Amino acid sequence: MFFSTENILLIGSVLLFVSLVAGKTGYRFGVPALLLFLVVGMLFGSDGLGIQFNNPTQAQFIGMIALSIILFSGGMDTKMNEIRPIIGEGVVLATFGVFITAFITGAFIFWTSAFTGQHIALTLTEALLLASVMSSTDSASVFSILRSRKLHLKHNLRPMLELESGSNDPMAYLLTILFIQMIQSAGMSFGELALQFSVQLGIGAVCGYLLGRLAVLILNKINIQYESLYPVLLLALVFFIFSFTNLLHGNGYLAVYISGVIVGNRAFVHKRSVTSFFDGFAWLCQIVMFLTLGLLVNPHELLGVATLGLLVGIFLIFVARPVSVFLCLLPFRKLPFKGRLFVSWVGLRGAVPIIFATYPQIAGVPHADLIFNVVFFITILSLIVQGMSIPSVAQWLGLGEPAPKTGNTFGMALPEEIKSAMSEIEITEELLQKGELLMNLPLPDNTLVAMIKRNNNYMVPKGKTRLCPGDKLLVISDNDKELINTYESLGIKDYTFEKN
Repeated sequence: MFFSTENILLIGSVLLFVSLVAGKTGYRFGVPALLLFLVVGMLFGSDGLGIQFNNPTQAQFIGMIALSIILFSGGMDTKMNEIRPIIGEGVVLATFGVFITAFITGAFIFWTSAFTGQHIALTLTEALLLASVMSSTDSASVFSILRSRKLHLKHNLRPMLELESGSNDPMAYLLTILFIQMIQSAGMSFGELALQFSVQLGIGAVCGYLLGRLAVLILNKINIQYESLYPVLLLALVFFIFSFTNLLHGNGYLAVYISGVIVGNRAFVHKRSVTSFFDGFAWLCQIVMFLTLGLLVNPHELLGVATLGLLVGIFLIFVARPVSVFLCLLPFRKLPFKGRLFVSWVGLRGAVPIIFATYPQIAGVPHADLIFNVVFFITILSLIVQGMSIPSVAQWLGLGEPAPKTGNTFGMALPEEIKSAMSEIEITEELLQKGELLMNLPLPDNTLVAMIKRNNNYMVPKGKTRLCPGDKLLVISDNDKELINTYESLGIKDYTFEKN
């Protein structure tokens, strides 16, 4: 069965539905949703139900669009106050970490490829190309697993891993293009490599920052009549940032991630609805991207590379990644050994390496299909071994911490233009000792109890409203510091807090 204009919506809707159901089922068993999306694509592909999709160029285009949205959305969710303390570690891992991983793994592949029973001995350049393709951690996988599992980690580990995965694609991309050029031509000198990398990194970073600031300015000044058009406007700006940066020979992936960080950490109109839109749209992009890549592969071809893929995958997970992490983090003394060990384990491979593996296919590089299948095999191995075990490893290393409470049971949120704080507290027997009436609750000035939830009923409170144990109060105040001090003096520790 081939895609056509008549059946693409039917096939697409079925694939989306099956993926969502599979993702929901897999979540209960700790299986990464992205792995299931990939598997669904394989089941519906040429070796499964027979959907024929064998166009690497189209897959690369879909992946490029999807990654730009995923990286931008991930950047919007990244808080500057969280990444500022670990920006050095993240940048070093995203640059030197990728370089070290690529060359260590490439040397192993070169030595191993001739002894795997396939009678294919890769040249050193081809081995380094294969290693470069899968040298970066995958942002979609890291963002998805860390956030869907709601992992809260000590030592700022989560923002460090997200910063690394969101910014290490340029190095892997550059190495991939470099070794493709070396195979097809006379090669490239070290000076040319350094210059090209600096140009891509520099232009990408500058464009990401400046265009991110410009995007915020446009959002606040354009004054569109319909609120629902603001996400569309920002979507257009994201595609512009990506393509314009590439036009200037910068790295578009880095640019959209940095611009996402800039936009997400600044105030703009309708921010809440725009953020919600991009969160949902990023998930759609992840599903479509992994489905597409699953359709692209021929599963029966993976059996032929299983030996090489298994050896390289085990080496990458247990040797190359830990060595690169520990070497890169040597100058940073604050991070304990267990933290470094956890960073070593969260070296997830996912959609990005598979998309990069289409570049050799499109370029007509020798053994391009072998490279693609090995990368696909290792991606599946990484998602199974590392993706499924991340919460357990964090618990085993003692790196998990209680998640801070967010939101409230009332389902209310403060308008962005209101500079105040909103919190929720639960009434206990101890609090009622000071009096059972609401007016007896010693709250600071300019503080209002807006609503009370008792069991499943809601009521608008008055001063003479009698409180009961278990009541939940929605409290709004423009004096957040005094409110927190009041909570502490009353011995209230179980409360949520939201501030504009």
